[in-house]
Amino acid sequence: MTVPGSQRPPATPAQALAELQAGNRRFVTGDTRHPNQDADHRAAVADGQHPFAVILGCSDSRLAAEIIFDRGLGDLFVVRTAGHTVGAEVLGSVEYAVAVLGTPLVVVLGHDSCGAVQAAREADGTGTAPSGHLGAIVGAVVPSLRRAARQGVDDIEGIVDIHISHTVDVLLERSVTLARAVELGQCAVVGMSYRLAAGEVQVVAPLPADDRYTLAAGPLAPAEPR
Repeated sequence: MTVPGSQRPPATPAQALAELQAGNRRFVTGDTRHPNQDADHRAAVADGQHPFAVILGCSDSRLAAEIIFDRGLGDLFVVRTAGHTVGAEVLGSVEYAVAVLGTPLVVVLGHDSCGAVQAAREADGTGTAPSGHLGAIVGAVVPSLRRAARQGVDDIEGIVDIHISHTVDVLLERSVTLARAVELGQCAVVGMSYRLAAGEVQVVAPLPADDRYTLAAGPLAPAEPR
């Protein structure tokens, strides 16, 4: 897989994050390259995939990861749910990308004016839960509302950013596989927030300041039995 500006795909969390940020800058300025979207590359990745980032994003139709990061086929392993909420299937998908495909970066991608956060705030304020399975989405966001309240954050955009950071914590708390990869420096988890009008992605839960995340690590060994 050829990545613009480099000889090989990003091998470290820091390199992967830099590629995403460079692609988003191209998208914002209108200087998109649409890499890895041609017929030759389609054929090249047909026999296997080596994505350099997992994007756990909100399902919002305006948040298409390959577009806003100016990437192509085989670059990103994308998992999307409303409000980037996390369940067993999401955890399994992220673990597959990290442990099996060797993906060095996991990004929780939220956005301003998030409908899931707004719905949770309204339901929490009125004490009325939405019908059907929408209640599960709202319920998953409520802990972020509680965290925001403890921090004195009341504006919706501030709550959105706290919800992104909360999702980062949830991934690491619930997935032993992911937490172990992070501990070994083989992967990192960051949170990013997309601004719908500007098209710009901002980091709200940054890459830890740790040299392990700038150096390429070997494959993740099988977890010891518990």
